[in-house]
Amino acid sequence: MGAVVDYKVLGQELFDALASGQAIDPLTAKYPDLSIDDAYEISLAFLDIRQKTNGEKVIGKKIGVTSKPVQEMLGVFQPDFGFLTDAMLAEDGKVYMDCHIAPRAEAEIAFKLKKHLKGPGVTPADVIDATEYVQPCFEIVDSRIKDWKIVIGDTVADNASCGVFVLGAQKVDPSTINMAELEVVVHKNGDEISRGVGSSVQGAPENAVAWLANTLGAYDIPFKAGEIILSGSLVPLEPVVKGDKMSMSINGFGTCDVEFV
Repeated sequence: MGAVVDYKVLGQELFDALASGQAIDPLTAKYPDLSIDDAYEISLAFLDIRQKTNGEKVIGKKIGVTSKPVQEMLGVFQPDFGFLTDAMLAEDGKVYMDCHIAPRAEAEIAFKLKKHLKGPGVTPADVIDATEYVQPCFEIVDSRIKDWKIVIGDTVADNASCGVFVLGAQKVDPSTINMAELEVVVHKNGDEISRGVGSSVQGAPENAVAWLANTLGAYDIPFKAGEIILSGSLVPLEPVVKGDKMSMSINGFGTCDVEFV
């Protein structure tokens, strides 16, 4: 029989790592039999501490590790999922590096909901119908696990390795575009570093959002009207340091910029 998993203790360890900027050993090193359900319970404990200690409020959800380039980079071959809080939204487009451990930037599409959604049975068409608008987005992921040595249990427990996110100004009705055909071009410090397409995210970003709605529905967690849903990176993750500037543009869709200070 494996060791008993204390969700609150491990949630506190992740919170302490977040607060101190000091990463911890992989949870799955101590608990090799850690299940997805266990990891999710740890993430809820982590979130609860953030809410009670920092006063953070949930404003959305995220899916990650959805595209093949990201899966191969991390060695994690199934999507993760987590919560977004108001403290994670960098409204001024600036990411303060003293609050991060080993940040990496990814370009993706954010969905702003106008209707509730709850799985099971949510389809991509339901996602489009429930979405008020979509926006270009940089998510800055950051692992509280040392050296990004993660498997799926580690990243789910660690709130899907979420750090902060930045939204572009443009807001587009998703029913007017084919998101599978969207192409993103990412620049770092003036140089193009990557390109990606919407179809790299489970065939289309709305497919990933539907998967997340159904996955969280199994835990009795709904998407709520007004929430922001991040649909996963279209490109490989890019390590960043203080002083870096990044930009992304999506054809016919919009742009987003982020500065690391």
